[in-house]
Parts: sequence; structure tokens; C-alpha cells
Amino acid sequence: MTEQQNPFDDESLDFLVLLNARQQYSLWPAFSDVPAGWQSVAGPQTRAECISYIEENWQDMRPAGLKTAG
Repeated sequence: MTEQQNPFDDESLDFLVLLNARQQYSLWPAFSDVPAGWQSVAGPQTRAECISYIEENWQDMRPAGLKTAG
């Protein structure tokens, strides 16, 4: 029996960077449908490029509603 690799960890796949209404980012395999409530803002790119994009653009990890309240 072969062990299946988690697609979120597979460096050989292309990925998307997703963003939701709360201004939260997610790394997403490009082969999979974008879930409801999310939009693609970068990619398809390598996993490393998408992670770099997220690190550069997501400076405040609080949901959007908390950013404006505080």
C-alpha cells in the first residue's frame, strides 16, 4: 500500500493564493475548485511562490472586521 501525499504539501503541483471577504489568505492546489466565498488573487504558481506572495501581502492575520474595530 502506498502512502498518499497531502496535495497541500506537494511541491510538484501548481497552487493558487485565495482571499476571502475577511481578507484572509489561503494556499490552494490549482487542480481543485475554488471554494465558495473565496477568490483567486495569484497563481497558478509554484507552492513556494504562492507562500512568498502570502507572506508579502498578509501582514495582519486578524480578520478584516477586527482590524477596523481595533
